[in-house]
Amino acid sequence: MYQILHKKSLNPTVTLMDIEAPFVARKAQPGQFIILRVDEDGERIPLTVAGYDREAGWVRIIFQIVGATTMALNQKEAGDSICDFVGPLGVPTHLDGLGKVCIVGGGVGCAIALPIAQKLHEMGASVTSIIGFRSKDLLILEDEFRTCSDALHVMTDDGSHGREGNVCVPLNELFAAGETFDAVITIGPLIMMKFVVEATRPTGIPCIVSMNPIMIDGTGMCGGCRLTLRTADGKPVTKFACVDGPDFDGYAVDFDEAMSRGAMYRDFERHAYEKTCNLFHKEVK
Repeated sequence: MYQILHKKSLNPTVTLMDIEAPFVARKAQPGQFIILRVDEDGERIPLTVAGYDREAGWVRIIFQIVGATTMALNQKEAGDSICDFVGPLGVPTHLDGLGKVCIVGGGVGCAIALPIAQKLHEMGASVTSIIGFRSKDLLILEDEFRTCSDALHVMTDDGSHGREGNVCVPLNELFAAGETFDAVITIGPLIMMKFVVEATRPTGIPCIVSMNPIMIDGTGMCGGCRLTLRTADGKPVTKFACVDGPDFDGYAVDFDEAMSRGAMYRDFERHAYEKTCNLFHKEVK
């Protein structure tokens, strides 16, 4: 069993937990993920490593409450335990040789982007961070990004915090001003990453995307995280986000196919979420 050492609500739908897992903490790197089960009868879900402390032996996860399992996980409190916590899995984000980087995070994807920005900052790199949310109520991790960024741009769709607009607004402004980077690393909703890639494409700057949003099983067996990459001559190559990634060359990813496949599971997740909510409310009564 793995004890929950700390729990914090970051906004109404996003929760932070520090899990006691010393062996995972010892090896974890930015960009990797873990697989957990809340209890013995629960499903296995992949969640990205959002932080770790090797000496204290804990690993941080930040998750959005979108389905039955994340709903059940959110019912746990500090001092409780979860059944399984396996990792680290996946290929760490490649950061060697990067001296000047732009990190673009959207929504809960900022939880994945933050440890990458922190690691780059520790390495002495210049970090420009752009984070975007639908509204101020959904804002997370602003202070943490400010601490590890040389420049921080905060965007909200409705202008309730920071600047109004999406993450491509400051990104395009930076490019128009002649700003260059060794890489642009973007993590967030698929549609956001698609437009970040297209904004970056004319510059020729390497653009790395994290395909965590399409992972389901975490082992490559379910096929749900299958994605198509296009080679320079346009030939399709099949990869799996959990086994081969989760990071990929954004210019090669077929985002339209990935978004179409991801939409297949929405109705199922909503049904499972509502069923779990109903069971929870009955237990409370």
